[in-house]
Amino acid sequence: MFQGAHRPVLAVLASTAVGIVLIDQVTKAWAVAYLQPRIESGEGPIYLIDPLLRLTYVENTGAAWGMGAGYTWIFTIVAVVVGVVIVRFARTITSRAWALALGGLLGGLLGNLIDRLTRPPGPGLGSVVDFIGLPNFPVFNVADIAITCSAVAMIILAWRGIPLSESEPDDSSSNDSRSEESASQALMSTDEPIQEDELRHDDTPAAGSGP
Repeated sequence: MFQGAHRPVLAVLASTAVGIVLIDQVTKAWAVAYLQPRIESGEGPIYLIDPLLRLTYVENTGAAWGMGAGYTWIFTIVAVVVGVVIVRFARTITSRAWALALGGLLGGLLGNLIDRLTRPPGPGLGSVVDFIGLPNFPVFNVADIAITCSAVAMIILAWRGIPLSESEPDDSSSNDSRSEESASQALMSTDEPIQEDELRHDDTPAAGSGP
């Protein structure tokens, strides 16, 4: 089970991944419903910032940014393996920054993996929906953005030397230290009355003696 100290970090990873998957799939569904008929009818893309940013429709059989077209099954396997590795080691992560980066990577991988598993021509071979276009750049989607930003973030975290998990203090050693401290305090408290009694004894004149 996950330790209590790790649950907030795990929540960051999981919520980031789920959020990216939801945004990715909702925007792709909108692209299929609205942009695909528009492009197929010859109406053309929607320019949000002409000519810098446009919304269009492309079915990609490769990886992010259209690389490796025709090798969909390879990217499907890679996405599954990487996703399993992230989930497997999620319980050991204590860094919120790493949790955010890995959550973004996991969400991006799952977003495109859903397309490859559910879209034609078949499971593992489906085309990924891309709809965001820039000048002289391959068309991409929200999952691609998440994967790229997460990769850059992980490079920065590794360069800065931020570990995935920090070593936690040993409970047994801390308990031993507390026990030794308590014992020391107990000895000190028992020594004080003894010393006071000795002082009283030394200062009290012997019975029957006078000046």
